[in-house]
Amino acid sequence: MSTRTNLWVDVAIFIGFLVALEPNLTGITIHEWLSVALALMLVLHAALHWDWVVKIAIQFLRKLFHTSRLNFIVDVLLFAAFGLAMLSGILISRSVLGVLGIQLTASPTWRFLHSWSADASLILTGLHFALHWKWIVNAVTPYLVAPLCAKCSFLATSDLPGRQ
Repeated sequence: MSTRTNLWVDVAIFIGFLVALEPNLTGITIHEWLSVALALMLVLHAALHWDWVVKIAIQFLRKLFHTSRLNFIVDVLLFAAFGLAMLSGILISRSVLGVLGIQLTASPTWRFLHSWSADASLILTGLHFALHWKWIVNAVTPYLVAPLCAKCSFLATSDLPGRQ
């Protein structure tokens, strides 16, 4: 898996997650179908990183770098929170289940769990983002920062005032 592909999958998940977090922005129908697509992207993300997941899970109780353990714990909690958000979202769905011909009564418990797990997913995504900051910077730099800086190379010339 190339860094570029991994980066684009991660960016798509992140943007989809941010949009899905606010159903008033898109409406319930788009919120629900976007969330289904997001769930599929999360499965793809987990599959792309499966070797790391297995390696860290096997070595979890052995001596590891502290950040590897913390990454693993945050990632497992994030996966669980996303899973609960998706499951509860399906169970309170008004659009997706209707297409499948299924009618369920949305209980207040499932609504609460959906809201709580979405909030937990947001917090855990922030932690995940912070723990992977070095990778993010290294992955984004060649594809975004370097091309932008190359186009702005005139800023580095010595003929600007104050430059020597």
